[in-house]
Amino acid sequence: MRLIHTSDWHLGRAFHGVRLLDAQAAYLDHLVETARSESVDAVVVAGDVYDRAIPAPDAVELLSDVLHRLQAVGTQVVLSPGNHDSARRLGFGSGLLEHAGVHIRTSVDDLARPVLVGDGAIYALPYLDPASVSVTDALEVSTRSHAAVISAAMDRVRADAATRGPRTVVAAHCFAVGGASSDSERDIACGGVSAVPTSVFDGVSYVALGHLHGAQQVGERAWYSGSPVAMSFSEAGHTKCSLLVEVDETGTAHVERVAAPVTRRLATLRGDLEDLLADPALEDAQDAWVQATLTDTLAPRRAMEQLRTRFPHTLSLVLDPRGGVVREHRRPSQVAGRAAVEVCTDFVADVRPGGTVGADERALLREAVEAVQRAHDDEGSATTRERGVA
Repeated sequence: MRLIHTSDWHLGRAFHGVRLLDAQAAYLDHLVETARSESVDAVVVAGDVYDRAIPAPDAVELLSDVLHRLQAVGTQVVLSPGNHDSARRLGFGSGLLEHAGVHIRTSVDDLARPVLVGDGAIYALPYLDPASVSVTDALEVSTRSHAAVISAAMDRVRADAATRGPRTVVAAHCFAVGGASSDSERDIACGGVSAVPTSVFDGVSYVALGHLHGAQQVGERAWYSGSPVAMSFSEAGHTKCSLLVEVDETGTAHVERVAAPVTRRLATLRGDLEDLLADPALEDAQDAWVQATLTDTLAPRRAMEQLRTRFPHTLSLVLDPRGGVVREHRRPSQVAGRAAVEVCTDFVADVRPGGTVGADERALLREAVEAVQRAHDDEGSATTRERGVA
């Protein structure tokens, strides 16, 4: 049984205000080509297909397109929701899609219903929220922790797997003990108990994990494929990939990393502004997404503007002056009695290096303030009407 393990596509995600859909589309092109060239039996997507429960229309279109293309290649697709997804929305039409080889597992009822690939079996566990009564009641667990619900789910999987051959794969979306996290993952702690020991997955050939965004092995047979596209500067050192997995006749899994395409790499720079602008060793960073940490003791004026003259794709600016204090003090602004748009404009100027707000930005702030005011007025009117009916 030959499969590709991938996860955490987060379709529709933005990176410091820059939409990642083009980079995600490039990865999915690569995925389809890899599935074709490697003649894989299945593509396993271990959760967080979308970045939010109600995805943007273009993100939905991108998923629809890649599922059609994978189906045309002849590979089966096994997909389950992560903590960012809405299981109900992701699972729409799953009964029909199954006839086309696209298997979406979103329900506790499907835990022990594997996708059969030759003489192998793939069990896809949807994200199991231990705070959900419907999950804990269905799994008959009294302890609301990730370890408890996944352990109960795996009891069902093992009971079914015992009736099948040695090639068994489980896909799950969770935080496994020993995994290294990054800044772009949403915390899934429940009552402070979020980590799951990899021992709960004992008894299967391979565990395809999702949630952590760095590709890594945790435990003897469990791997995270990581996100195929970087979503935070903490991932600057990651090599993004898919995992090509072959499970042999003995049930032993052999794993190979297949590097994902990089549309624009990440660079994290640190130093005084003048040095960063002049250092010839930083030439490679000129085409990268850049996070710059400035160590100047006196905050430079128009720092972002100056950085972008050399590093046009700078997205993040951090001030970390030598000695720990930025030597720039502004007189506190008076708030009482002033228009809301003026307060918002002063706030933006105060927190931004350089301290300027352009005319277009002022107009946008005014538009936003007025929209909030209208929404507030409409809500007040509706509440008044409801009270009148009551």
